[in-house]
Amino acid sequence: MTTVLLLGESEELTAAFRRLGVTVRTAPAGGAGEGLRGLVEKHGADIVVPLTEDIDVDALEALEASGVTVAPSARGCALTVTRDRLRRTANEELGLPTTAYRFADTREEFTAAVEELGLPCIVKPATFGSGHAVVRTEADLAGAWQGDRVMVERFVDFDHELTMLAVRSVDPATGRLATWFCEPLGHTHREGALVAAWQPMEVNPRALENARSMTARITNALGGRGLFTVEMFVAGEDVYFSAVTPRPHRIGAVTLCTQRFSQWDLHARAILGLPIDTTLISPGACAPLTGPPGTADLAAALAVPESDVRLYDGTAGVALATAETVDTARERVAQMASTIG
Repeated sequence: MTTVLLLGESEELTAAFRRLGVTVRTAPAGGAGEGLRGLVEKHGADIVVPLTEDIDVDALEALEASGVTVAPSARGCALTVTRDRLRRTANEELGLPTTAYRFADTREEFTAAVEELGLPCIVKPATFGSGHAVVRTEADLAGAWQGDRVMVERFVDFDHELTMLAVRSVDPATGRLATWFCEPLGHTHREGALVAAWQPMEVNPRALENARSMTARITNALGGRGLFTVEMFVAGEDVYFSAVTPRPHRIGAVTLCTQRFSQWDLHARAILGLPIDTTLISPGACAPLTGPPGTADLAAALAVPESDVRLYDGTAGVALATAETVDTARERVAQMASTIG
């Protein structure tokens, strides 16, 4: 029986693997060097699946070199652990369109980057994580600089954000690696926090073609098997690369109600080299929950038509709703979130 070691927690991915007859073990993501190798030996793990950027990529590369499968790949984890590494790969090596950006290690470099790129601009931690600051005026500068390395990004007047879920696995017809695309996802953020996501997202046909091409190029560069989350901005037919995560993402939680197989099911199937099915079964939307609801609030939320709620131990849950149209699904999930919140 195959044994998978998850570096980090994911109830959905754990369940997805177990439904496929896989033994799942979990360990803290911060393990490094010989400690990580010891975990692999202790659990008899055949596959190691990192679930966060907080990981020793050198240890992952050593494990992979010794014959242990790292999913999607040690290279993919190494390239996505920091924004500067990823931007160099995407923009400078692959030639993917991105917004103008600069990295800053000191207050002086930060001030110079803002002056060069102009206001407004966006300031993000150089190491991937949630949250960012929008600097609109010089008065915002003091709060945006926290003393750690950051990426300063020129503000783009985009039409909307877009996320593509790509699945790399073995094509049963050819025995070779191939890529499948889920229907595009739309989403909104407020002060860096996800407010809602929905699927499918209506996208200009030419922009969607560009988005799929961009997604294929960046995921091919990362390599390996698994599900990848690629975030981008769309302005007309133009698409700008923003980020890629070599694993399921909170935006993709909407697939729990929209697709035949959720993003976690697809990640597990791809890692195991099993057939992939990205069929969309219904338009839908999701919204993160800020805390555990009371019984009455939960009952009121689930009284919304075609609704569901997933609550997780120790992490925020998610409200889900389907409908005949995305607009109606978004209205339903907003009603659920307001009821519970």
